[in-house]
Parts: sequence; structure tokens; C-alpha cells
Amino acid sequence: MNRQQFWQLIESARSQAPNPDDGEAVARQAASLLATQPAEEIIAAQQVLWDLMADSYTNPLWAAAYVINGGCSDDAFDYFRGWLIVQGRETFERMIADPDALAELPVVRASAAAGSVLDCEDVLGIAWTAHITATGRQLPDDAFSIRYPELDPTWNFEFDDRGEMTRRLPRLAVLYPE
Repeated sequence: MNRQQFWQLIESARSQAPNPDDGEAVARQAASLLATQPAEEIIAAQQVLWDLMADSYTNPLWAAAYVINGGCSDDAFDYFRGWLIVQGRETFERMIADPDALAELPVVRASAAAGSVLDCEDVLGIAWTAHITATGRQLPDDAFSIRYPELDPTWNFEFDDRGEMTRRLPRLAVLYPE
């Protein structure tokens, strides 16, 4: 499975989920669809997923997640990026390039109004779940590797600094006034 096939899997899962904004439902559907593939493809999907997690490991996106979710630990950032993956390729790539554009997404606007958190831990386990379903066995220990990039030192500031966050993420700062 390559990236294009992985994104097709996510789009199929979104189209078949009762609510494409429900990350857990999309993750369950993706795992179900992936479980119909050969074990080698499931294992390859695990690597693609973690490559996307590495691609999205940026300070600007972390800062955006911090604003949206009212704070963001290491684990919470993983879950936020999982949520972003189940939004689909176009949204994922656009938000990686411009995290402040998250303020334009209807699901983010609804989350701001409701005071809810955007995360999806379940997406991190879609290949794991699919592999167990398909083979009865856990993923091999060496099913993936991840190498996170260095974080941008120009974003090394306290995310609680409201003035700096407003300067760097103005649309999200308006949407989440504190």
C-alpha cells in the first residue's frame, strides 16, 4: 500500500461512515476495509500512517492543536493528527501547509462553539485492528519505523503566550478567544 492507496482507503471510509466528521466511526470503517486486504498491504498501511504522522509533526500545527483543544500534550498531539488524517488528504495537506486555516473548517467552527476537543486516537490503530481481524495475529514488531523531523526553533515559545499565538495564528485566535 502506498500513500495514494492509503488516502483512497480514508476517503472510502469517510464515504461509508454514518458521519464523516466522527473520527472514531471513520477509523472503524477504515480498519474494516483494510482488514479485507492481504496482510502485506495492512503492514504497509501501518508504515504509511506513521509517515503521515511524521509529516504532520510541526510546531505550527502543534500550536494550532493547542489553541483548538485548550492545551496539547505529546499524546494529545498524536490524537489530534490522527483526527486530521481522517479528514482526508486535501484537508490534511492544506492544514499542514497553513495550520491557521483550520479556522475555516466547519467541523472546527462547530467544535469551537461546542467547546469540544478534536482528536482521534483510534486512527492510530487502524492497521493494528485490521491485522488482528484479518490474521488473528498482532502486527509484527518491525511493522513500521518513525523518524520525527526537528521542530522549527522559531516556534519554540510558550503556547500560553496569547499575544504570540494571536500574531502567529490570527484566525484561530479569533475563533478561540480563550
